Amino acid sequence: MLRWFHVVGLTLAASTGTAPVLARAQVGASVLYTVIVPAGDFGSTNFTRQLVSSLATAKAFCGGLDQSAYRVDCLAERLQVVSDDIPEGTDYDEVRQVLESASAEMALLARDNRDPDLPRAPASRQGDSSERSTRPLTPVASGAQAEVGERAIAILEQAQTQLLRSAEGSNSRSLQYAQIAQAIDSTKILLRS
Repeated sequence: MLRWFHVVGLTLAASTGTAPVLARAQVGASVLYTVIVPAGDFGSTNFTRQLVSSLATAKAFCGGLDQSAYRVDCLAERLQVVSDDIPEGTDYDEVRQVLESASAEMALLARDNRDPDLPRAPASRQGDSSERSTRPLTPVASGAQAEVGERAIAILEQAQTQLLRSAEGSNSRSLQYAQIAQAIDSTKILLRS
């Protein structure tokens, strides 16, 4: 059974003088929480911290896979999960769009270089089957892994560049986007091995 509820940050609106973002969460077998990002001044340090933490969790999740053939698509899937958690209509719309684009490009890269000898398969964190990928992951052929890894790194670097360039002219946005870009940068190590 699924139940929907709405969360409105009225105290936030009263204290900041800005309109809150309406968030909707689904309650079912798992728990989903939503962070309300205020409109007006750029973003929230806490929300930026949550995004950086989510990207670190994605790195740990994909780094824990037994077979490196699944890492490119794992990062693609995890970037999509992180972008899906960013509420629409907030100061982080651009971050969401950049992550969605990088995710789609990396997923396509994995599909175009699929290993026909390995199955598409869902992934879960070692020792914790409750954290699973949202879809089956596509393995990359062993002969193509080095080249695909380099191309995936280029996609991540492009995402970093887009974030850093779009933040020019705003000190608070620059600082927060630099933290997010650094978290994206840290995931590239998985693609070099």
